[in-house]
Amino acid sequence: MSELAMRAEKLDAADDLRGKRDAFVLDTASDHAADAAGVYLDGNSLGALPAVVPARVEDVVRRQWGELRIRSWEESGWWTAPERIGDRIAPLVGAAPGQIVVGDSTSVNVFKALVGAVRLAGQGRDEILVDATTFPTDGYIAESAARMTGCTLRPVAPAEVPGALGDRTAAVLLNHVDYRTGRLHDLPALTAAVHGAGAYVVWDLCHSAGALPVGLDEHGVDLAVGCTYKYLNGGPGSPAYLYVRRELQDRFDSPLPGWNSHAEPFGMRSGYEPAPGALRGRVGTPDILSMLALEAALEVWDGVPVEAVRAKSLALTDFFLDCVAEYVPEGRVEYLTPVPHAERGSQIALRCDGAGDVMKRLIERGVVGDFRTPDVLRFGFTPLYVGFADVERAARVLAETLA
Repeated sequence: MSELAMRAEKLDAADDLRGKRDAFVLDTASDHAADAAGVYLDGNSLGALPAVVPARVEDVVRRQWGELRIRSWEESGWWTAPERIGDRIAPLVGAAPGQIVVGDSTSVNVFKALVGAVRLAGQGRDEILVDATTFPTDGYIAESAARMTGCTLRPVAPAEVPGALGDRTAAVLLNHVDYRTGRLHDLPALTAAVHGAGAYVVWDLCHSAGALPVGLDEHGVDLAVGCTYKYLNGGPGSPAYLYVRRELQDRFDSPLPGWNSHAEPFGMRSGYEPAPGALRGRVGTPDILSMLALEAALEVWDGVPVEAVRAKSLALTDFFLDCVAEYVPEGRVEYLTPVPHAERGSQIALRCDGAGDVMKRLIERGVVGDFRTPDVLRFGFTPLYVGFADVERAARVLAETLA
C-alpha cells in the first residue's frame, strides 16, 4: 500500500461526516474486475441519490396522488411546499426563514431576480453588469433582461466589478463559484462594493450551496438563485430556488406574476396583487413530484453544519492536489482551480490534452467526473459521500490513464 493510500485510510477514520455516506445510493462500480469500487466525482453536476428518496416518491405517487388525489394540496401539504422547502434550504445558504421560495428552473429565477433588481434600482440607473465568465444561460438571460428593461449590458470579470460600478449601475449578476475552474469569488467584498455604488446584486449559488457557507443574511445579499440537483442532491431537473432579502420583499416586483404569487390565488381576480413576503417569487402550479423528492433529499442535511462540510471539502481537494502531484507525470495536467482556500470552491479543474477522451477512459474505469470543452477535466467533491480513499484512487487512475 502506498504512503498516500495509508494516509487516506487515516483521514477516513477521522472523518466526522463518514457516516453520511450510508445515506446515499453509491453503486458506481466499473465493469473492470481490477476497478471494482467506483468513485463518483460529478456531484457538482448531479448529486447522488439519497437513499430515502425512492420510498418517498413512491408514497407521493401511490398514496398522495393515487389515493388522496386533489385532497393532497391541503392534506399532504402540497400547496405550502415551495416556502416550506425553501425554509429547509435557508440554513444551508445562511438565510433566516421566510426568504426563499422553491420552484421553476435556475434560468427562470435568474430572470425574475435580475429584472426585479433593475426595478428596485429605479429610474436613472440603466446598466447591468454581468460576470463575463458566467455559465452561458446566465449571460443569455442577462442580455434578454437588459433588452426588456432598456439597460445596457456590460460583461466584466468579477475582480473588475468594483472598478466598473458607477452611478448608472442598476444590478450586478455574479456567480459565487466559477463553473469551469472552481474559483470561489469574494461574495462579502463584492456585495459591499455593489451596495456602495447604490446598486443591487444577484448571486448565482449553483456551485456553492451545499458545499460551503454562503452567508446571505450576514452579508446583506439582495437576491440569490440556485439549483438543487448538484450539492443538494435533489435529483435531475429538481426545482431551483429564489432568495429575496426580507427588507426588499415588499418592493420586489417580479416580471413573472402568476396566480400562485397572487395575494388571493383562488380569488381569480383580473387585477394582480402580489402576495406578501417571498411568496411573490412563485409563478404557477408547483412541480410536486420533483419538489417532494427534493424535500426528502434534504433530510440528509439534518444535523450537518455547513462549516463541517466546508472543512472536509477543503481537506478532500487539498488531498487530491497532493495525490495528483505525486502520481501524475509532470507537465501532463495544468491546474485551473486556485490553490488558496479562500479562492477555491468544492471542485478541481485540470486542463490536459485530449481531455474529452481522457474522461471517457476514466469513466470506463469507474472514476466519474466530467469534461468541459475544449480541454478541461472537472472533479467535484461532495463531502457527504466522497471519502479520502476515493480521492486517492481517482488520482491514481487518472495517472494511469494519462500514462
